[in-house]
Amino acid sequence: MSDGFTTALARLLERELADFQCLLVCEQLTAGASQETYQVVVETPTGKRQFALRRSQPLLDTDSGVGTISLATEARLFELARDAGIPGPEIHYVLQPADGLGTGFLMDWVSGETLGQRIVRAEELADVRPRLARECGQILARIHALNWQTSELAQALPQVSPTALVTETWETYRDLQVPVPMVDYCYRWLIDNAPRQSRKTVVHGDFRNGNLMVTPDGIAAVLDWELAQIGDPIRDLGWLCVNSWRFGKDALPVGGFGTLEDLLEGYREVSGIEISLGELKYWQVFGSFWWAMATLQMANAWRSGETPSLERPVIGRRSSEAQMDCVNLLIPGPFELPLMNVDGGRGTQLPMPQELLVGVAEFLAGDVATALDGRNAFLAKVAANSLGIAQREFQYAGELARQEQQRLQALLTGDGQLPELAQLDELRWALVHRLRSGMPLDSPGLAEHLRQTVAGQLAIDQPRYPALRQSHTA
Repeated sequence: MSDGFTTALARLLERELADFQCLLVCEQLTAGASQETYQVVVETPTGKRQFALRRSQPLLDTDSGVGTISLATEARLFELARDAGIPGPEIHYVLQPADGLGTGFLMDWVSGETLGQRIVRAEELADVRPRLARECGQILARIHALNWQTSELAQALPQVSPTALVTETWETYRDLQVPVPMVDYCYRWLIDNAPRQSRKTVVHGDFRNGNLMVTPDGIAAVLDWELAQIGDPIRDLGWLCVNSWRFGKDALPVGGFGTLEDLLEGYREVSGIEISLGELKYWQVFGSFWWAMATLQMANAWRSGETPSLERPVIGRRSSEAQMDCVNLLIPGPFELPLMNVDGGRGTQLPMPQELLVGVAEFLAGDVATALDGRNAFLAKVAANSLGIAQREFQYAGELARQEQQRLQALLTGDGQLPELAQLDELRWALVHRLRSGMPLDSPGLAEHLRQTVAGQLAIDQPRYPALRQSHTA
């Protein structure tokens, strides 16, 4: 960071904090596409005080955060939430143009665990984990009771109906110009089953394990309000239960730490409102549908060069995880994984490409990652994961593609509208177009084809993902 930045920040702190003596630390912790977070430590007569500064990237001509609302609106949400008993940091100051620091806000530093993997496994959180689902329900009920109609939030937050939300998500996928029939199937189901009536409340928009700060005493803060809007509140409960945010603890559907019964009971205790499992399921399907689209969008941004990184293509491969979650919610059943019986790719003499990739991946995940620290160790594991995907793609994709093509030929070419030897991508597009043209979702063979196709792709992308643990024939 520049000397001008720290000088401007010190000047602001001296003006706004009565006990300020000097700025000790200003360390940038994160830098997203449009937002930065800093840890700020100041000296006071009674000791050190810590703050967090969130601000937009200085070169961006916008005051928006990562999502759809401004940072000033996010700061206001933090304030309203605290007033309503929702845990979170105190906001000390909202940046103004004259400060020369961009747009953003200064808030208290809150300590706790935010990594989802640790929240579901850390020994120090073992005693509090059984209480978290009920606490989440109680907090969400308070969020949904925030009085937005008589505040500036009525103009500052977008209002989105369930149908509009589903349609906007599907249109983003459509514009990527990739044929993913399971995404189109989910869209059709969501439109057909959209709530006819729903409450309109403040919706956090990203309330999940990973955006909650947890301590041994409970939830210390609800973070990341940048996707907040006015909409159907059950969306928040469904998003919290999406399998992607259970971090491998799929037996505990609420964030990998709790039960649906505790979540809904906590919500009822505060709101007096009963939520049915059917209502919750709709928004679980939407959450996985949205994440399937979002990961495809990330893959496209990486491929176009818009967001070059080692992580993005691997995240793009996670679309099959979310699609499999949709399969299990909408069209569960057995599937075959013939690749389980395919030979490991060993040659009779020299090591084959698949074997070489396995060796390099094991080296990266083991020796290299162990020798590095922090983010570089993480990236070494990401690189190993990429090589693992490539190895499985080499080994199994050809057979899976052949089987997919056979199923599509049987499903689509009986009416004579497609040539018997159509290419696989042509067949995928043909199924997508038929789904978009009103193909019945209960068409013979459709569910079986989608379930088999998604399971096969997931076996390449992430064979250990819990959604793949279904009864199947090897």
